[in-house]
Amino acid sequence: MTLSSAWLAQLPLPQVTAATPVSGGDINLAYRLTTAEGPAFLLVQPQTPASFYSHEVAGLKALGRAVNVPDVLATGNIDGDAYLVLEFLETGHGSQYELGQAVARVHHVTAPQFGFDQDNLVGKLPKHNDWQDDWTTFYLNQRLDPLVKRAQAHHLWHAKRQAAYDRVRQHIVTENQGRKIVPSLLHGDLWSGNYLFTADGTPTLIDPDVLYGDREFDIAMTTIFGGFTADFYRGYQDAYPFDPGYTDRLAHYQLYYLMAHLNLFGETYGGAVDEILSRG
Repeated sequence: MTLSSAWLAQLPLPQVTAATPVSGGDINLAYRLTTAEGPAFLLVQPQTPASFYSHEVAGLKALGRAVNVPDVLATGNIDGDAYLVLEFLETGHGSQYELGQAVARVHHVTAPQFGFDQDNLVGKLPKHNDWQDDWTTFYLNQRLDPLVKRAQAHHLWHAKRQAAYDRVRQHIVTENQGRKIVPSLLHGDLWSGNYLFTADGTPTLIDPDVLYGDREFDIAMTTIFGGFTADFYRGYQDAYPFDPGYTDRLAHYQLYYLMAHLNLFGETYGGAVDEILSRG
C-alpha cells in the first residue's frame, strides 16, 4: 500500500515528507516517517476501525509503568484506515542480564484478578480477557480451549490429540492446586522479535499482547524460539526468584504458543504439540 501525500498530510504530525516501508510483522503495514521533528514509526491497517490498535496502546501504557517502550504519538483513522504512530527507536546492543531485570519489573506490577480490561481481537486468534479470580480457569477456558475448538474446526485436531489434551488439561488443574499464583502484568508474546535494545543499550519491549496472569506464562514463551541467554534468566532470577518446580510447569505454557502456531501455520507444528501432550 502506497500512502499518498494527501493521506500523510492528515496525520497529526508536523510536516511529513516521506513514508518508507519497513519490516513490521505480518499483521500491519509499517513505515518509517520523515517529519519536521525527526523520524516516527507508522503502523497501518487498511479499511479497519481505529479501535484495531486499542489493545496495543493500552498494553504499551501498562508496560510503560515498569519498562521502556516506544511512546505512542498518535492513533486514529484516515480515509477508513486505522493507524498508530510510535516513537522511532534507533536500535543498538545491550545486556541480557538487564533485559531479565526489566521483565522482572514488569511482572512485579500486579492486579486484583487475572485478565485485562480489553480483549485482543487482532489477527486470526482472538483472545477474550474477561476477568477471573482463578488463573487456571482463565488459562483453560480463555486460552487453551478456544485453540482446541479452532483446531477442530480447521481439521487440525483428532481423537488421539483430544484424549491426550484431556489428560494434560486435568494435569494443569492438579499442578496449580495449592499454588499461590499472583496476577502479574505479562507482555503476552515475549519472543525475541518483541524486545530490542535502544542505541544507548536500554532494554525495550514492543508489540505487546498484555494480560495479568501467571508470570511463568511469559517465561515459557522465552524458551521456545531462542533469543534469550542464560544471563537473561540470571537477571530475572536475581530480581524475582522463580517458584519451586517452575521448570516442570513450563511445558504446559509452551503448549499454548505451539497450539497457536498449529492453528496459524498448520500441521508443521503438530509434532511439537503432540510431543508436549505426550508428556501428560
